Amino acid sequence: MKTVFYTTAAVAALAVCPTAAQAQSADLPEDGDMTSELIVVTANRTERAISQVGESVTVIAEDEIISRQATDALDLLRTVPGITFTRNGGIGTNANLSIRGADSDQTVVLIDGVKLNDPSSTGGGFNFGTLLTGNIARVEVVRGSQSVLYGSQAIGGVVNLITREPSEDLGVFLSAEYGERDSAELVGNLSRSFGPVAASVGATYFRTDGISAFSEGRGGEERDGFESLGVNGKLDVALADNISIDLRAFYADGKTDIDGFGANGFGDTAEVSYRDDLVGYAGLNADFLDGRLHNRIGFAYTNIDRRNFDFGSDSETFDAHGENRRYEYQGGFDFAEFAELVFGAEREESEFRSSSYGATPDEAEVWINSVYGQLNLAPFAGLSLTGGVRYDDHETYGDETIFSASGAYSPNNGATVVRASYGEGFKAPSLYQLYSVYGTAGLQPEESESWDAGITHRFLDGRAQAGVTYFERDSKNLIGFVSTDTDPYGYYDNTELTSAHGWEFGVALRPVDGFNVALNYTTTEAIDETTGNFLPRRATDKTSLVVDYRLESGIGLGATVLMVGDSFDNAGNSRELDGYVVTDLRTSYGIADNLEIFGRVENLFNAKYETVYRYGQPGRAAFGGVRYRL
Repeated sequence: MKTVFYTTAAVAALAVCPTAAQAQSADLPEDGDMTSELIVVTANRTERAISQVGESVTVIAEDEIISRQATDALDLLRTVPGITFTRNGGIGTNANLSIRGADSDQTVVLIDGVKLNDPSSTGGGFNFGTLLTGNIARVEVVRGSQSVLYGSQAIGGVVNLITREPSEDLGVFLSAEYGERDSAELVGNLSRSFGPVAASVGATYFRTDGISAFSEGRGGEERDGFESLGVNGKLDVALADNISIDLRAFYADGKTDIDGFGANGFGDTAEVSYRDDLVGYAGLNADFLDGRLHNRIGFAYTNIDRRNFDFGSDSETFDAHGENRRYEYQGGFDFAEFAELVFGAEREESEFRSSSYGATPDEAEVWINSVYGQLNLAPFAGLSLTGGVRYDDHETYGDETIFSASGAYSPNNGATVVRASYGEGFKAPSLYQLYSVYGTAGLQPEESESWDAGITHRFLDGRAQAGVTYFERDSKNLIGFVSTDTDPYGYYDNTELTSAHGWEFGVALRPVDGFNVALNYTTTEAIDETTGNFLPRRATDKTSLVVDYRLESGIGLGATVLMVGDSFDNAGNSRELDGYVVTDLRTSYGIADNLEIFGRVENLFNAKYETVYRYGQPGRAAFGGVRYRL
């Protein structure tokens, strides 16, 4: 289905036509002031203007999240340059995300800065399938190896999801939605400051009858539903002008019907997957030396419990527990107007337990100690440079030292920015790969070297921007499963060598206030250097168009078009997945101050496609609702 990309030119023409619109572009200002700049935090773990950041960063701001009416986080991330995804059915089912062709396990996922990756999963990655948009108000994605600042797993990049912040005055967000497949969603959040205390608390509920995870085109009949309840909270307490306490929490409880292999082979099953995620953080912040020395000491906690139960056989088929405890200190010292040092130390303790069909569980724990530092320099106007180093000491494989560097230069106050970055990444073997029945205690960490370079240019008084970036990544010591003829019929070993390279092109337009267009195209070649084959489930081409337009009458119109090219489902490249085009339309109308009704049609042309062999994806469906913002 390579012909889907013949329509790219038509989509590009649509992008500059005033039809519908309000996709907040990644690099255009978030407000109406076209002279302002985006501020990003994740790339350097400190606030910096986008023109001073050498890494490739995409920001999805709150206005775009609301305008796009996305129910799950994956719906937002699928249009980010360099990102592709796979999902075993509809919303709630297992979903993986790849950044620039890297494995899903090679991405660090954060919520409010706390690591979400699951220590009990096979590769230690994060399942995006159950993560709802809910009260997420901002997303920052950093592409390229980022292990100097974020440690193990940040080979592909970092995804940071940020929930709604405390506000000075009363802030209210309420949303209710209903649609096809008996789908319903309720979202609420309140925020307010009371003297030295500022708080934000919210909750999300979602349920749907879903679709058959086993593709209906291949015989799937029974629907696989999903239900989730989540809460989020933030509390900031100012103890003094320079000292504060920071508390954060996130919880999600989900239940998903799943399909897979049963007594009669692959097909519909009566199996249900249960999942609980609990994330917490407590930190003390203190500034000294007239605010030039910033200190943060904190404790982060992640607990994920998973259980599968087959109601057909009335038996538990899977049980797992993953826990991560992170003790951290981060400092920042502005020792000159042009120089800032970010430094820190961390101890991460992870444990897992995993069992299938009631067998004796595999369980273990491991620690890793780390120190890091990064120097941020601005030697003269328009030039920003960074250089970083990290040292890790791991309980099983020993120590690892990695480096990174980046630079950004603008000769015209941010209108034109030339960027380049180099980063080394590593991924420690997961607990499952080390200590399960298939584990190998002597595994070495996966390692990568990546670099990218690009240029962006703003024109039309800042209302338009075009950019291009080239990237490369080489990875070695990748951990793969080696099959054998004797019990347990396989083990994990460092066997794989991969590479990835490609281009990211982007255009962002805001011809008038309220009219936003973002068009992105990514081409990626991700190769298994051992066999010469393409890595499975990585499409070579992806194009996305997001357009939104808010009229003065209060009517909002929008569309998202996602075009994904062909890929292979398996490592041997013998089974092909066809490319696809999915188009979503949406509208909204402000019926009163702060009160709005909205609706959308997903997959307007009812495209039939699979991102994983045998697993179907949702067809055309309509949804509508009402929301209130104060």
